[in-house]
Amino acid sequence: MRKKDNDDLREEYDFSALGDGVRGKYAKQYAEGTNLVLLDSDVAKAFPTDKAVNDALRMLLNVAEAAKRSSRQRKAS
Repeated sequence: MRKKDNDDLREEYDFSALGDGVRGKYAKQYAEGTNLVLLDSDVAKAFPTDKAVNDALRMLLNVAEAAKRSSRQRKAS
């Protein structure tokens, strides 16, 4: 069998060491979806970990909910 000109894989590569792949191994997680967000560099500096981002967003949600409740109470008065 003639090697293709653009085939840069070496004959000594041993793919048997990779084992048997598992089809759909991550299908369930993929189907559940992900929520990845790319932060601008200045924001990423302020929130160095995913926990820091989540804590700040939860705090913001609490503030927004409190403001919403306060607004409803003022309208009801």
